[in-house]
Amino acid sequence: MKKIIVIGGGAAGIMAAIVAAQNGAQVTLLEKTNRLGRKLSITGKGRCNLTNTADVAEVVKNLPGNGKFLFSALKSFSPADTVNFFESLSVKTKVERGGRIFPESDDAHEVIDALTKKLALLGVEVKTNSPVKGIFAEQHKINGVLVDGKKISVDAVILATGGASYPATGSTGDGFKFARRLGHTVTEILPALVPLETEETFVKDLQGLSLKNVHVKLLADGKSVAEQFGEMLFTHFGVSGPIILTLSRQAAQLLHAGKFLELEINLKPALTPEQLDARILRDFDKFKRKSIKNALIELLPAKLIPVVLDAAFIDEDKRVDEITVAERRRLVETLRGLLLTVTKTRPIDEAIVTAGGVDVKEIDPKTMRSKVVENLFVVGEVLDVDGFTGGFNLQAAWSTGFVAGTAAAQ
Repeated sequence: MKKIIVIGGGAAGIMAAIVAAQNGAQVTLLEKTNRLGRKLSITGKGRCNLTNTADVAEVVKNLPGNGKFLFSALKSFSPADTVNFFESLSVKTKVERGGRIFPESDDAHEVIDALTKKLALLGVEVKTNSPVKGIFAEQHKINGVLVDGKKISVDAVILATGGASYPATGSTGDGFKFARRLGHTVTEILPALVPLETEETFVKDLQGLSLKNVHVKLLADGKSVAEQFGEMLFTHFGVSGPIILTLSRQAAQLLHAGKFLELEINLKPALTPEQLDARILRDFDKFKRKSIKNALIELLPAKLIPVVLDAAFIDEDKRVDEITVAERRRLVETLRGLLLTVTKTRPIDEAIVTAGGVDVKEIDPKTMRSKVVENLFVVGEVLDVDGFTGGFNLQAAWSTGFVAGTAAAQ
């Protein structure tokens, strides 16, 4: 019977342990914290966005960090397979906007409990509070791990330690260190799905303001490099929300490359410049005796009015009937292109996922087996693979865990 150790009790590690045990291996799952699935418990705001209804090709598109590498793994264990797997564990699922799939209970702990029970049923030995201190290899072949000061002999190791985001969940970059020591290349580690900090201090005045149906362009040295439509949120340090998180991976890479970054926010993307001007004129006519700051109350959230007027160089106390054509033109331009200067991302420990990791060129995409050292398998966020929100990162974890568990047991 093959003796396999899985290092890391997150989504990918648990899946790998389950599948390896189902395929006849003797499996020990080592978790450095006091319980399994700590990061799983906070995904989807505690509701656990298990996967997405998207087909394999669409999932790959939503994994901008080396999604094509996962094509074979996703074919082996698709989003539909994920749903069936959890249904077999009595976790019923439901579909929400954007094809996001959640447990019907809206409770991540139901998912963790179901996985934990499955591990027990299969006889997987689970050891919590068991940080691995080293992985042993002789002649480019894994033969043991160091835990609690003892070397444990193994036939294979599945490395599932997570990335470097949310360190409180146990993801502190250990896997990257292990991989480097074993001869693997680890690409630049950057935050992904992370809020952005801005130079403009007015964001503090807008803290908590959520904008829906806005269009945001990411500009690098003045050129548009990416864009998103949807919802964003102002914070005390800058901006967050779904579309900002989606743009953040590229922003992190561009900032690392020394580019000057801006966000251009179109607050009224449904209106052409002419339609927006006509709308403003109607409001001016309706509030013709008022100051401009009071004339825009139906067009903009109250908090945003002074910010927009300041950016358009218009005195907020100026009466509507005193506004010039040039000022109105500037107002239209500002409403369609409010600029924010991005200074940096929030720290990696606030990122939802990590961009970068073990170079996928050194991993067999069909099995997650290392090409550098025998009997090592690398899964989940330790790999240089990452995606957008919507269940895609968890699907990558389930799929890589599945193929690694299968291959390691064989």
